[in-house]
Parts: sequence; structure tokens; C-alpha cells
Amino acid sequence: MKTRIQLLPSRLVNQIAAGEVVERPASVVKELVENSLDAGATRVQVELQQGGIKRIRVRDDGHGIAREELALALSRHATSKIAVLEDLDGIATLGFRGEALPSIASVSRLTLTSRTADQESGWRVTGEGGEPAPAAHPPGTTVEVQDLFYNVPARRKFLKTEKTEFRHVEQLLRRLALARFDVAFTLTHNGREVFALRPAGDELAQERRLAALLGSVFVENSLRIEHAAAGLSLHGWVGLPAFSRSQADMQHFYVNGRLVRDKLVGHAIRQAYQDVLYHGRHPAYVLYLELDPRLVDVNVHPTKHEVRFRDARLVHDFLFRTLHQALAEVRPEELLNKKRAAAVIETSPASGSAAGPAVQARPGPGLPLREPPAAYAAALSWQEPQEAVARPEEGAEPPPETPDIPPLGYALAQLHGIYLLAQNRQGLVLVDMHAAHERITYEQLKRGLEAQGVRSQPLLVPLPVKVGSMEADLAQQHRDFMAELGLEVDRLDAETLVVRAIPALLEGADVEQLLRDLLAELSEYGTGERLRAAIHSVLATMACHGSVRANRRLTREEMNALLRDIEATERSGQCNHGRPTWTQLDLEELDRLFLRGR
Repeated sequence: MKTRIQLLPSRLVNQIAAGEVVERPASVVKELVENSLDAGATRVQVELQQGGIKRIRVRDDGHGIAREELALALSRHATSKIAVLEDLDGIATLGFRGEALPSIASVSRLTLTSRTADQESGWRVTGEGGEPAPAAHPPGTTVEVQDLFYNVPARRKFLKTEKTEFRHVEQLLRRLALARFDVAFTLTHNGREVFALRPAGDELAQERRLAALLGSVFVENSLRIEHAAAGLSLHGWVGLPAFSRSQADMQHFYVNGRLVRDKLVGHAIRQAYQDVLYHGRHPAYVLYLELDPRLVDVNVHPTKHEVRFRDARLVHDFLFRTLHQALAEVRPEELLNKKRAAAVIETSPASGSAAGPAVQARPGPGLPLREPPAAYAAALSWQEPQEAVARPEEGAEPPPETPDIPPLGYALAQLHGIYLLAQNRQGLVLVDMHAAHERITYEQLKRGLEAQGVRSQPLLVPLPVKVGSMEADLAQQHRDFMAELGLEVDRLDAETLVVRAIPALLEGADVEQLLRDLLAELSEYGTGERLRAAIHSVLATMACHGSVRANRRLTREEMNALLRDIEATERSGQCNHGRPTWTQLDLEELDRLFLRGR
């Protein structure tokens, strides 16, 4: 049967567009709050009923919409954020498509009320159109959305329970609040205030907001970073490797203030953590990448969650190297300072301090030791079967007490030949000797490899590998990079590569699979860390076998030397497998264990 081509009714067009933009109440809140932020709002209030299914109300104190533009704001592809094609090359606002309001209005009962600063009163218009009517309203805009999907029953059936839909809205608003510390946010559900966040103007106030939204434990276990290079700027907080998650539920990444989920970004961050994260765990972070808007394309998907970088490899390498170095530079001294600073964040005034967060501070002279090392050593000198605690040799004197006590203090004893016990200013330090020595040895092997280069092992019989023409082009393009890491690859014809030499450390490895994995990584992310990771995996195994084994008795000098090496070694907080190498028990924690002072 022949059908006629015809124009669809505008309402149906809007409902089709709503299928891409409006998935659930959280989608509505996202679009409306982003409009508020684009309008220069300093305060955003979100009120929900029944998880947003019954009613959503978003109110702001932004610039407002003039009376003559109210009806136009509900028209498809009407926007104040772009005017010509060239504007798409440098979008600096969160919204720009002009689809959100008409799409939402087509699947709900929408009311838009607004007032500009130069108007004497506000004006109101409904989703059905018509002339604006006067309405009492302060400068700013209020959008009220009722009965979402009332006219699209099929979509309404796919909504979850009120609790689930509310959880999505709450999570979204928390993410938006992390993007704009300068804006106050309030969330109310069924008449109950869920949270009210004041503007956070300084770093201490920002960390208080982080603690309110993500928990104080995130602030206690994260590093603040700030780095700029090659026209890119990265700042924010990255969780310490020990503060890993079973799910990727605490990962917040913003590009020019826009919350995004990007595969390239995720890959770069995972690589930065690969040497320090326990298997199957996920890092936590709140990071902000700033770059020229012309270098990133946000016009990729209607939801605007995805972006495309003009120079993907530059962005990937910048993120990886910045985070990799930041994690490498963490030392026990800084970790101990974080623990002390947490109390400052918890007890400081909500307004914060102009001096910045205490977690940035360098350690001062610290607290005096309550007892000298010898007293603790004597306390551990009881007799036990099979020498569960190995004490320093008789007559050995503890290091003299000086104002400059090392961060991990001085050794007291060994426990079961596995753990090292030490006293520092804060209390008791426990060290897993094998795990700590494994990391120290691994970092030494890596430094040696970087200094001497990777030695190649020629294959007795060169290995041909059939690939696609694009993969062959990649191999030819990155031939020098692979050669630096000991992998020599030539191109025989349009779709055949030949491997002539491999890194000596990878003798016996599946060379063909390694090459395919490397080319896949080069194709998707523009970087080839797969080969380097394989080499480091061998070094990690070597370090494991060459480290201190259990039940080996160390002298006091050897134990103190291990403590000093931990303090000086990169990534020393975790072994090569991501397990912690040491932990601290403060005197306050010990006192609580024994109910002292109660």
C-alpha cells in the first residue's frame, strides 16, 4: 500500500524529541537546572512530589525571561545561546539546542513563570501556549512540571517506584551541586528538605560541601590536585588508592563545568591507578577539566552527556600523566596530615577560612611523643611461645629523640615475622613488611628500566600477523613508539604485519594477542600503554619474588631502613597488587580501644 509523505504535527514532533531528552523525572530536573545555571542563577530550589512523577518545581534567581519571549521559549529550537553555525564551535553554555522546554511541555502540564530585573511584575505562560498573564514573582524563573507522561501511557509504565525516581533526581542534583560551588542548591521532597547547600567560596567551604554530598570519608581519603599544561587545566580531588569502591558510583568528571561520561577520560584515569588499585576496585574522584571550548565538541548527543575532543590523545596523555604523578608523589607524611586535617574540616565554621583547607598545610613540629621508643619496646618484652614478637637484639639503643621525628617513626619490633611495629608522633604504625618491600623493589626495577631502556629479544622466526588495513596503518604510524619498548614490527603488505623482536622481559608471552591488544588501544584511545603495562607486570612479579618473605627476622637497623625507604618511595602506600602496605593507629584510637579517659 502506497503511503503519502506528510508533515508531522508539531506536538508529535516534540513528543518524539522528548523520547531522546526526557527519560524520567531526573532528565527534566537536569534540563531545567542547567537552564537556571546558564541564566546566571546564584540560588536554585528544586521541589518534588512523588519522586517528581506528580510534580517538579524548579525556581531560580537568574536573569529571567522577558514577557515578549516567554511563549517563544516554549517553541522548538528557540534559544538565546547560539545564533549562527559558527557558535557550535565554541559552546560555553550547558544548553544550546532549544529542545528541552518544548519537549517537556509536550509530555506534561508545564507552567513557566518569569521576571527580569527591569520588569515591574512577573509573567506566566502555560505549555498550551496563549498570551502571557501577569503573575507575582521575584526576578528569576520558576518552571512547574506536573503529571509527567500523563499523555504518553507507554512511557509512564516504564517509570520506576517513587523511591527509585527520587534517588535518581537526588544523585543528579548532587552531581550538579559539585559542578557549581558558587551556587546555593536546595532539594525538597514531599515537603521534607533533603539538603540545603550554601555557596562555597573558598577551598575549605568546598571541602565541606564535598563532605555533605559524598561523605566526610571521601575528603579524608582524597588528594586535592591542580595542574595546567598545553592549554589544559585539571583540578579537583582524587581518592587515595586505599579508598577504592566496589562500583564506579563515586566518579564525577566535568568538562568546562559540564558533567560528562566519556570512555577516553575513564580509560586515562584507570591507567593512572593501574599500579596502585586492588583488582576489581574502582577509584573515586571529583575532577574538573578546563580547556578552550573550541577544542571540545559537546554537540554529540541530545542528552549532552558525551563529548568529543579535537585532540583526544593530548587530553588522554594530560589526564594520565597528571593523575599518575599526583598519586606517585603521595608520601606517608601527607597521609598522616590528611587524618589530622579531617577534624579541622568537621569543626570549622560553615563559612570556611580564607587561608584555605588544612589538608594543604605542611606538617608542623607535631605533638610530643608520650613515651620514648624504649618504653614501648620494653612493654613488648613479655615471653611468648615460638617468639610471636621478634624484638631488637639485646643492648640495641633506640634512635635518639629529636624534634624531627620521621613520619613513620622508629621501629619497635616484628610481629609473627610478618608485621613491623613502629612508634611515631601520632601513635602506632603497623607495616606489612613483604608488601612494603615489594613496592620498594618494584619502583627500583622501573627506575632501572627507564635508565637503561628496554632490551629487545630478536625472534628466531619472525611472526607474521594478519590484520586489517587500518591496523596496519596504525602499526606503521607508531613503529618508533613500539620499538622504544622493545617491540619491533614491520609491515609486509596492506594487511600483514611481521613481529621481528619482542621485549626480552616478555619472552614466552602471547605476542600476537599482545600486538592486537596494543593496536586496539592505539585505535580507540590514541595511546599504547598496553605494552608498557605488560612489561611492568613482569617487573611486579620479579619484585614480589625478590622481596622480604614472611618469618624473616630483621635487625633494628633493617627495620628502620625499611621505614625510611617507604617514606621515600613513590606509591608506597600500596603494594604492586593494590593492597595497603602500612596503617596508622593514633593514640586517640588506642585510648578508645581501652576505654581510657572514660
